[in-house]
Parts: sequence; structure tokens; C-alpha cells
Amino acid sequence: MRPVAILTDSSSDLSPELQKKYGLNIIIGHISVPGNDNADAFLEWKPEERDAFYAALKKHPDDYKTSPPNVQEFENKLEELVSAGNDVVVVTISSGISGSYGFLKAAAANVLARHPEASVGCVDSLRFGPCVGLIAIYAAKLRDEGKSCAEITEWLEANKNCFRQSGWLDDLSFVAKKGRITHAKAFFGTLAGVKPLGEFGANGLTTVLTKATGAKAAMATMIAYMEKTIVNPSEQLIFIAQTCRYPQALEYKKLIEERIKPREVIIGDVHPYNGINIGPGLMASYYFGTAIAPDLSAEKESFADIAASLSKK
Repeated sequence: MRPVAILTDSSSDLSPELQKKYGLNIIIGHISVPGNDNADAFLEWKPEERDAFYAALKKHPDDYKTSPPNVQEFENKLEELVSAGNDVVVVTISSGISGSYGFLKAAAANVLARHPEASVGCVDSLRFGPCVGLIAIYAAKLRDEGKSCAEITEWLEANKNCFRQSGWLDDLSFVAKKGRITHAKAFFGTLAGVKPLGEFGANGLTTVLTKATGAKAAMATMIAYMEKTIVNPSEQLIFIAQTCRYPQALEYKKLIEERIKPREVIIGDVHPYNGINIGPGLMASYYFGTAIAPDLSAEKESFADIAASLSKK
């Protein structure tokens, strides 16, 4: 059996340390920033660089854009890995918000035409941000267990709908600009301190399912939701992503460690490739749980039960 390389894109927000630890390959997307219309995305920076980036982004959001790796870039990366004797499993950002998966499929067809002995598993994660990175880590663990390219791809396709999020985005102006929520709702939510809480949908986007007023109420809801939906918590690595909400992320991490007791919780930055489309105000966790209902009916019911329970306290 040929060795398996795991490839994911820069939407994964995986630090160089995590890339090395789990033996992951990254294909880099592109960002357009003032002074550079075609810069490579990056996954490492200093705190002062992060703070300056988000301050500038908040002032001039229309000056920042992203674009995925193109077909030729995907093809070059796959050629490199396949020519080295590997089969490849590739996990991309959701096709609901990016053209990456379509570009990958075209590139894979070209590479396999030249290398019929190889296999390339293409997985549309239907997720974004650190959740893409978490799926790639699961793929790496399956590789290390000796699974083949086909077996890893099959497992990811069967289980990607079990990768969940529990968190908020309290500054909605950036997602409003991307057409994912109305400007009126964004304006009201931001001013009133409303924290929308949502879950990944079958379309690869996040659907807002409930709202909480204030960080305390939001965290209580988030923890209760995670308790209802997580699987084998003691074995889990949980990511927390934050944009300009590090103190709240620390508090959330402490709550998760006390109530959920996972193997590890990692707080990570959201780098520009994701941050340009999210903006400040994200604080969310990503983990493996029960399968999400196609129509989100079970998730809506869970949030309703949690709201009723918390109202009694």
C-alpha cells in the first residue's frame, strides 16, 4: 500500500507546530490587502501583527479580500506529493463559501490522468476555519493507524457531518457584507449585545439557531449545547477560535475543561485568510459530536430545551 499524504488548505488555521505534529501539508490561498493585491495567506504571526491587522480591517473592510488556490496551484501541489510516491487525501474549505473544492477536483483529474497508479481522495468538508483543520487532524490519525487513502476518504465522508461548532460572532457587520445576514439584523445584534449562536448546516454554511444576550448567558448555552452533542469527550482535542476575543476564549476554555473534560483544548488565532471574511468578534469551539440533523431540527430542539432549563435557574 502506498503511503498517504494529508493535504488541507490555509482555511484550516493550523499553526506550523500543529502541521508538524500531525504531519500535514498545507496549500496556501491568497489575500488582497492594501499595497498587495495578491499576497500569500499565512498561518503564523506575532501578537502585534495580529492586533494591527484587525484594527486596520475594522476601519477599511472593503480593502481586504481572499481567493482560493487555483487549479494549477492545486495541480502542482498534488503532482509534488504523488510524484514522491504518495496517495493523497485532501480536505478543503466548504464548497458553500469557496471555489476550492471545484478547483481541487479539476486538478486531481489532471494529476490522476498522468499517474493512474495513484489515488487522490477529495473531501469537501462543508466546514470552515479551525473545523477544517480538526478534520484534517482526524485524517492524519487514521493515516497513522495504517488506513488507506480510500478508507480515510470514506470515513471522512461518512463522519464530516459530526464535526460541530459551539460559539458566537458578536460583530456581525463583516458577515453582513458577505450577504450571510441582513445589515439591519447585524446592526441590531451588534448594538444590543446579542450573540447569535448557530450550527453548521447541510449547505456548508452556519445557520443561526438561537441568540443570547451577554457573554455569561451565551457561554452557559454553549457549554450546555456541547454537553448534549459531544461524543467521547475525554478523547477529544477541541479547538477554540477567536478574533479579538482572547479573554473570553480563556474563560470558555476553563469552562470546557471543567465541564467537558476533554483531552486537550487549544485556543488559536484566526489568521487573515479566514479573518477577512469574519472580522472581530468570533469566539467558537469546534469538536466531534453526534451527527447534525439535515434540517437542524434536533439542534433547534436542543437549544429550546437549554433555554427552558436555564430560564429556571
